[in-house]
Amino acid sequence: MAQRIEMKPVAHGALPYTGPRARKSQVGTRLRAGGRHVLLVIISLVFVAPLLWMLSSSLKTNTDIFIFPPHLLPTPPMWANYPNALNYIPFWHYTWNTLIITVASVAGTLFACPAAAYAFARLHWRGRNFFFALSLSTIMLPFLATMVPLFVIFRQLNVIDTFWPLILPAFGGNPLYIFLLRQFFLGIPRELSEAAHIDGASEFTIFRRIILPLSKPALATVSLFTFLANWKDFLAPLIFLQSSDLYTLSLGLQQYQSLHQTAWGYLMAASVVFVLPVAIVFFAAQRFFIQGIALTGVKA
Repeated sequence: MAQRIEMKPVAHGALPYTGPRARKSQVGTRLRAGGRHVLLVIISLVFVAPLLWMLSSSLKTNTDIFIFPPHLLPTPPMWANYPNALNYIPFWHYTWNTLIITVASVAGTLFACPAAAYAFARLHWRGRNFFFALSLSTIMLPFLATMVPLFVIFRQLNVIDTFWPLILPAFGGNPLYIFLLRQFFLGIPRELSEAAHIDGASEFTIFRRIILPLSKPALATVSLFTFLANWKDFLAPLIFLQSSDLYTLSLGLQQYQSLHQTAWGYLMAASVVFVLPVAIVFFAAQRFFIQGIALTGVKA
């Protein structure tokens, strides 16, 4: 006859089992967590090292930059590199040009992409899936494949050597941003739109009064991506801008290099100032960026 085993209930407030097996499991968990943290620190150092070197080089002379073995901390630091770098070229004029292009591109993206994404996500019309797939297929086309046709089109429009070739494409929409916004709009309950329809609201009113306010995290994410892409863009301004008065910062940094000597200290100092707005915007919008990924459009 099988022996009957009685399980005794654990008294309320009793301590959990802390035998050798439990302690071994806890040690293994801590070791794995510690290993992951060490790996993340190493990966972070790989990405931070170029920034630290740029910051260090911005405070050195040309001779000190190429000393081997290199010194991370300059002695003495050349703080004069920063004002000299900003006066070496018309830095603030290039900054203003870059800001005009970037802000206008963000405005164009926020004008075109949400409307297209709403049409693909919330409206029913013939050929919707086909045109959405066609839109997504254009993501595979790199700018190198379209820059020649774009140059020909803008030359026919007589807008070469102006800001328009850098701004107008944003008002045509970006397929990647349209896809991101469409997926976000699909997560918003349709009951909200149906209730608004019952109250007599039009599609434009629903889009403006319901969908857009609920999509602020996704819109902030798209704005951040657009800002970063246009702020650091080099190839498009190089193709469409010919006058030095219209140069952006990415083109202006080339002027620190010459055939005879490159002002490396000034170049690094200007690069630090160039990267600073990007870092500020990214960390300021980080909360919205995380919400844009985590939320599904429903607010508590």
